Amino acid sequence: MDCPFCGSSDTQVKDSRPCEDGGAIRRRRLCASCNARFTTFERVQLRELIVVKRNGRKSPFDRDKLERSLNIALRKRDVEHEIVSRTINELIRTLEQQGEAEITTETIGKLVMEALSRLDQVAYIRYASVYRNFDEAKDFETFVENELS
Repeated sequence: MDCPFCGSSDTQVKDSRPCEDGGAIRRRRLCASCNARFTTFERVQLRELIVVKRNGRKSPFDRDKLERSLNIALRKRDVEHEIVSRTINELIRTLEQQGEAEITTETIGKLVMEALSRLDQVAYIRYASVYRNFDEAKDFETFVENELS
């Protein structure tokens, strides 16, 4: 593992422990060249996922992008970080277990909406407003009437 500060490949693992419900290993590292300390995470990846966008373009699945979108929807909501991390791991596991290397943004969006509906109703509506392109207040009203009733 290269040091993010000086680029040296001479780094040592000083401490390892499981995190995220055993779905990852957190490693504390020390750079022998500059003595900087940093943390890395090691996760199991069953397969390389490719996201197929609505316009047909393809790009590699990005866990960080999924985490950012959930965090935006959950901003200022009372949901613990550990629960969010566990939800992200479950979503990724579900995607990997579908057996397909290529997954549409629609599939990902539906899974995220299902997860958010269980976590927090406000976050669910926030995410849906972006995912379904709400244009006006009436769209929110219709969504709430149809989905949350």
